[in-house]
Amino acid sequence: MIIIEYAVVGIVLFGAIFCALSAFGLVRLPDVYLRSHAATKSATLGVLCVLLGVFLYFWLVLDHISIKLLLGIVFVFITSPVAGHLNGRAAYRSGVALWRNSVRDDLHKKKSEAPSTE
Repeated sequence: MIIIEYAVVGIVLFGAIFCALSAFGLVRLPDVYLRSHAATKSATLGVLCVLLGVFLYFWLVLDHISIKLLLGIVFVFITSPVAGHLNGRAAYRSGVALWRNSVRDDLHKKKSEAPSTE
């Protein structure tokens, strides 16, 4: 039991560190696209690890399977990356500039080829 509890603590701590890195990235990164990346990728991994750790604790230590935690894991896994993608796409379509040190703009060519909606 002690090994299981230490493993769960490790998973939750790993998730908490990734959530802290995500918060740090939201504050320090220069533009909306990089901030969106920090918010979606690392925060998703952090939240999923915390929820997985809690689920494993309930399941292996308390012998209780929580369907609510499983639904929360699936919900975050599906919605967070999609929301981040849509936020970045909306920012790009509304004309938010890239960071001045950005190297590539893969959508610039596609945007100029798209038919005009005017």
